[in-house]
Amino acid sequence: MPLEKISDCKYLIPKTYKSGMRVDGIIFANEKLIGDINKDKAFEQVVNVAHLPGIVKYSLAMPDIHWGYGFPIGGVAATDPEAGGVISPGGVGYDINCGVRLLKTDLAIEDVKGKIERIVNVLYNDVPSGIGSKGQIRVSNNEVKKILINGAKWAVSRGLGVKEDLESCEEFGAIEGADPDCVSERALDRGRPQSGTLGSGNHFLEVQAIEDIFDDKIAQKLNLRIGQIMVMIHSGSRGLGYQVCDDYIRNMRQCVSKYNIDIPDRQLSCAPLNSPEAKRYIGAMNSAANYAWANRQILMYLTREAFGKVFSKSWQSLGMDLIYDVAHNIAKFEKYDFEGKEKTLCVHRKGATRALGPGNYKLPEKYRDIGQPVIIPGDMGTASYLLVGTKKAEEETFGSTCHGAGRLKSRTEAIRTVDFDQLMKELKQKGIEVRATGKKTIVEEAPSAYKNIDDVIEVVSQAGISRKVCKLRPLCVVKG
Repeated sequence: MPLEKISDCKYLIPKTYKSGMRVDGIIFANEKLIGDINKDKAFEQVVNVAHLPGIVKYSLAMPDIHWGYGFPIGGVAATDPEAGGVISPGGVGYDINCGVRLLKTDLAIEDVKGKIERIVNVLYNDVPSGIGSKGQIRVSNNEVKKILINGAKWAVSRGLGVKEDLESCEEFGAIEGADPDCVSERALDRGRPQSGTLGSGNHFLEVQAIEDIFDDKIAQKLNLRIGQIMVMIHSGSRGLGYQVCDDYIRNMRQCVSKYNIDIPDRQLSCAPLNSPEAKRYIGAMNSAANYAWANRQILMYLTREAFGKVFSKSWQSLGMDLIYDVAHNIAKFEKYDFEGKEKTLCVHRKGATRALGPGNYKLPEKYRDIGQPVIIPGDMGTASYLLVGTKKAEEETFGSTCHGAGRLKSRTEAIRTVDFDQLMKELKQKGIEVRATGKKTIVEEAPSAYKNIDDVIEVVSQAGISRKVCKLRPLCVVKG
């Protein structure tokens, strides 16, 4: 694989590397991360994505890139509808609108001393988690369809939040263009009992303390300080989103021959953006995205209630306000300057976070001067970060940055190499309490299964596609 070093944090795969590549590949990474990334076939997937019809500028990869279905996880690609551009469900992933939200509290580290076990036990008891878990929110099929259209707004209208929460969500908690009629009955059946559930795998709910602040001005704007208690929630569209992806991947395989699309990997199956098949997928994908925003809104409601139970105060008096909610598995139509003209492009972000800079029209008024908050979870034993987006990201990466630490080991390898008892002992020594439905999940998500989050964040910071605000260390974790 010919990797040309452009800078200390950027590498290029020239489109001359393989016949059929329409654009170059660009990988944001330093030398250490390049070595980590090279352990799987993610580079080859960057090359494969560069073959997509209508792709513009580059096939991009963030420093947390690793192998995924079709697209690498950590991959970004924009396609032009006016140039035969396509949409690929593999470029969004099975967990549509998997994402993260971060809420602050007015509590300080001193306020939770001696209470961490109580906090994690109440959260574990009150927030449904684990594979196939069912939520406390019972809805009919008709009500599920309302969720698919209204997203987090549906939850707020049911008293599970306040309107200010919506202002602090990407797309204000509900993306336009959702069409529940494009969602299969099987998907609706899977989604109906799962609203307000964390799910399994790498999903989590984590109580954190701010360990370091890198930008005093932005931290002050967000009312953040050293030692402040924060809560991070990572979840997605559950079985409904998985089923939508599964349904449309089967459908798109037929589109490849119907529209004479030449791609090097059938996992990149796709359809022209202007085709009826693509329009139906977009209607279903946006529906699943809205389901995920409602899900995280309900999870936040349950979290606020749990804290209220522990501290015998309302969530309002605990200052539990939402900082922001970001999607990191989605494809969206966004406007960018391309070849001297403003163009509407379909930006696939799979394991990548939107990172719009100051002044962007998509941002709520309160964040226009600092840029969009970007929430990057690490692993349960080290740290997570809050950053903001930049103008440079809009210029170089279609307003995108990394989404996490990125896996270093497969789940199978983690199970083979990580000792559960030793891991729990190490976490305990760090003062981190963990609860999960099974040992397997904890082992799969061991810190050693992930890249070093500090390395990943340094790359996006040095590259100028995000700006560091603060670092958060975990105190207790509920794993999915």
